[in-house]
Amino acid sequence: METKRFSKNDNGFICEHCGKEVLPLGKSSRNHCPFCLSSLHVDINPGDRANECRGLLKAVAAVTDPKKGYIIIHKCEKCGKLLRNRAAHDADVQPDDIKLIIKLTAHSGDYII
Repeated sequence: METKRFSKNDNGFICEHCGKEVLPLGKSSRNHCPFCLSSLHVDINPGDRANECRGLLKAVAAVTDPKKGYIIIHKCEKCGKLLRNRAAHDADVQPDDIKLIIKLTAHSGDYII
């Protein structure tokens, strides 16, 4: 049986890092805090919430993609895995902190994945 590569999972949550309430994105799955850009290592495939690690994902860098816009690079503080996630800086509800994303682009060469 084939596993889906993407599952829509657009629930609100309280950020484990900064404690702020994060509202659903409304059009896609939101998996990181728009205020501090942190996340939790909960997915194997986007939205499936099937990863047992559950470590804090810290935003360590950001890169630009001509088709997807800004991509945030997260590093898991528990297992060390690097993950890429599309930024939602243009969202209608709680857009990602664009100043923080731009600041992270200075570290993009440190994390090529």
